[in-house]
Amino acid sequence: MKKILYFTYGVASYALFFGTYCYAAGFVTNLGVPTSLDASPKSSMLESLLTNAFLLLLFALQHSVMARPGFKKWWTRFVPEPVERSTYVLLSSVCLILLLAFWEPMGGVIWSVESPTFQVVLNVISFIGFGIVLLSTFMINHFDLFGLRQVWLYLRGQNYQPLKFRTPFFYKHVRHPLYLGWIIAFWAAPTMTIAHFLFAAMCTGYILTAIRFEERDLIRTFGEKYIEYKRTAPMLIPFTKSKK
Repeated sequence: MKKILYFTYGVASYALFFGTYCYAAGFVTNLGVPTSLDASPKSSMLESLLTNAFLLLLFALQHSVMARPGFKKWWTRFVPEPVERSTYVLLSSVCLILLLAFWEPMGGVIWSVESPTFQVVLNVISFIGFGIVLLSTFMINHFDLFGLRQVWLYLRGQNYQPLKFRTPFFYKHVRHPLYLGWIIAFWAAPTMTIAHFLFAAMCTGYILTAIRFEERDLIRTFGEKYIEYKRTAPMLIPFTKSKK
């Protein structure tokens, strides 16, 4: 019974993530969903700024702190290991839902592309960024990253085995294609409002900070393999010289 319960929990957490991810793509591009990053402002600039900064900080702290090995070691004293990753995914989705629900548009336009053709081009580029994010997860093991592999193995009575270090396709050209996809998705905007700029800038700052912590953990896990990888693959910009 416990195995079925854990598996159901993992599937439900994944379903919430995937639905939230799809909604977020529409939210950022202002397409297909009832709320958007660039809607008309409803509150004062200061109130909106504080609200949005808090929502972004909440997401960043949850997403980063809970991913650290030290936190995981402490966390699994209370949360069973088979559902640890699913719980992380669930809480990340909740924080993202809060951001999508309570985001405060701020008005003001930094740039606006008038050409309908170039508007379409930029929206397509943004969706390509979201696509890169999703494809990158499948290249390293989408189902492990989002907790489904863990609950599936537990359901079958098999022990979890960590993934081996690999550098498939995108990862041969850049160490963090997933983060690169996010940056493309956030900045390829036909209309860049103040709210959109705040969102893109803070997320980019978080990404650059998170990479440092993530790579420190990867070196601890994979040792010389990852150090050598850093020598051969650039961090974010493909086909450039590697910058450690």
